Amino acid sequence: MTQNPFVGTWRLISWEYRSADGQVSNPFGRDFVGYIMYSDDGYMSVAIMSTKRPKFASGDLWGGTTEEKVAATDTYISYCGKYEVQGDKVIHNIEVSFFPNWSGVDQIRFFEFEGDKLSLSTPPFLVAGIRQAAHLIWERV
Repeated sequence: MTQNPFVGTWRLISWEYRSADGQVSNPFGRDFVGYIMYSDDGYMSVAIMSTKRPKFASGDLWGGTTEEKVAATDTYISYCGKYEVQGDKVIHNIEVSFFPNWSGVDQIRFFEFEGDKLSLSTPPFLVAGIRQAAHLIWERV
C-alpha cells in the first residue's frame, strides 16, 4: 500500500497568476500567509490571506462597515471539501467556499511533488477580468 503524499499540512511559499500573453501577477504581493491541508480520509481545506488585512474598527464579528467588508473580501480566499487524485490532477470537490460560485463545484489542480514541496496549478479561469492560471507552491510543515 502506497502512502498518500498529499496527506499533511502545507504552507504557501509562492503564489502567482499567469495570463496567456505571459503577464505574471502576485495577488497579495509578497505579503500573504496560507495553508492547505489534506487528510487521509479524503478531505481538504485551504485558506489564504494577505498579512496586511485591515482590522474592523468595531471589533464586532458580524459588524464592520461596507468598506471594511469589501477590504476583507479582497484579501482572503478559502474553501474545503473532499478531494480525489486522478493521474497528474487532484480534484477538489468543493463543499464550502468563501467565493460562492465555487460551492458545489469541482476544481482541478495539476500537481507536482519535489522534495518537501507541492506545486499546484489551475487551468485558466477568470481573475480580475482576465483569464489566468494560478501557480502555487506549498512547503510541507
